[in-house]
Amino acid sequence: MRWIRLLAVLTAIVGILMFALSGTGTRLGLWHFRTGLTLIRYAAYVGIAAIVLSLIAMAASKPRGAALAALVLSLLAGVVTFGVPYSFSKKARAVPPIHDITTDPDNPPLFVAVLPLRASASNSAEYAGDSIAQLQRAAYPDVQPLQSALPAPAMLARARDAANAMGWEIVATDSLAGRIEATATTTWFGFKDDVVVRVQASGAGSRVDVRSVSRVGRSDVGANAARIRVYLKRLPIS
Repeated sequence: MRWIRLLAVLTAIVGILMFALSGTGTRLGLWHFRTGLTLIRYAAYVGIAAIVLSLIAMAASKPRGAALAALVLSLLAGVVTFGVPYSFSKKARAVPPIHDITTDPDNPPLFVAVLPLRASASNSAEYAGDSIAQLQRAAYPDVQPLQSALPAPAMLARARDAANAMGWEIVATDSLAGRIEATATTTWFGFKDDVVVRVQASGAGSRVDVRSVSRVGRSDVGANAARIRVYLKRLPIS
């Protein structure tokens, strides 16, 4: 049964390599992001094979020592290469296929300085209106404007600090318009998502609206809504 153990280990290694290359190659521009998504999908299939082969090898040969350790690692590698893509796919099915999220669907903040950076993007920076607003309200009812007791100028400064703390690349800040434009880069695939923050006077305080839009991909798998939530939590309300 040594050959089954060897096959299990090799399968696990192939799965891990496919998984790692899916993101690395996309970030480095070696291939289109859809190729990266295909790699990670097939890595999941290879992960299933590694799990099955590892379990068969353990049951059939009852290995000990280094052989057992190798099979345990192969099993864990299979769980990772299958589990992560499966979780990603499950999440994608649970959210609407939209990639433009804003705290103000009726009057979304507009991009200005970022537009040249999106010249080759497959997704438009134009808001699609009710067609996505209804989907967003149903899926992300908690994505709402932030009301703060701070005056708009002070809040704009805090908003910029928070954007820097998020690791976003600040593209432009327009103090007169109360607008901050930035680009966020996702961790694994290196996708570029653009963000615009609008700060307006509201009574004695201010109101903050945020919009986050992916450059590519029909669905963002909830990434833009999650980004807005985390960002707004960083902002003071008084």
